[in-house]
Amino acid sequence: MKFAVIGGTGLIGSQVVRDLNAAGHEAVPHSQSTGVDVISGRGLDEAVAGADVVVNLTNSPTFDEASLAFFRTSMDNLLAAARKGGVRHVVILSIVGADQVPELDYYRAKVLQEDILAAGPIPYSIVRATQFMEFMDAVLTWTADDGTVRLPATPIQPIAAKDVAAAVAEVAAGPPLNGIRNIGGPEVFPLDELGRITLAHKGDPRTVVTDPTAGMFAAVKGDVLTDENARLAPTRYADWLS
Repeated sequence: MKFAVIGGTGLIGSQVVRDLNAAGHEAVPHSQSTGVDVISGRGLDEAVAGADVVVNLTNSPTFDEASLAFFRTSMDNLLAAARKGGVRHVVILSIVGADQVPELDYYRAKVLQEDILAAGPIPYSIVRATQFMEFMDAVLTWTADDGTVRLPATPIQPIAAKDVAAAVAEVAAGPPLNGIRNIGGPEVFPLDELGRITLAHKGDPRTVVTDPTAGMFAAVKGDVLTDENARLAPTRYADWLS
């Protein structure tokens, strides 16, 4: 099969391309660096022409209200190009629990992206993943000072990017779900505890202070970013750290 992977040079996209090609398919990465722009539409028709499946892994450059416009425009342009090119399956990556956190602009934007895809003319699949292990370093910078890091105790089910990519590649190579598949890591941690584990592994002497008002995840109520019924990935956090 032939795959056009839009956003195919990023953290997940590059590994999806690798996994699909290793399985004997033809997966071609496309991004701004290869001349494809999902906002202006430049290069999109050419990128998806002749592809059986389009995997869209592009992401908004911001996490604020502007992300809504990014996903609306990018999905409209992508679906128009895919329909013109005869694409038979479109796949996107979203977030477990995104529809349960309307307080966050970016999560509302991802739900909008899902809705546009589901209402579109092409069979589709949505892969929702829990929080990436690779994002933990960034999380630790959001509410940090010289001696402490403030984090809420929000339940998190961290998943390795390589496991996300494998799941996306598997779905893309299969029949359209015309629905959602949730994937998650094999363990659930309170975010503050995950912070302590991460700092200890790095030999970072800062203290994690539990603060239910700190950072983006303070807006999350309960355990909506986890899913005990998700397809569980194999990589445990301690193994990923090592």
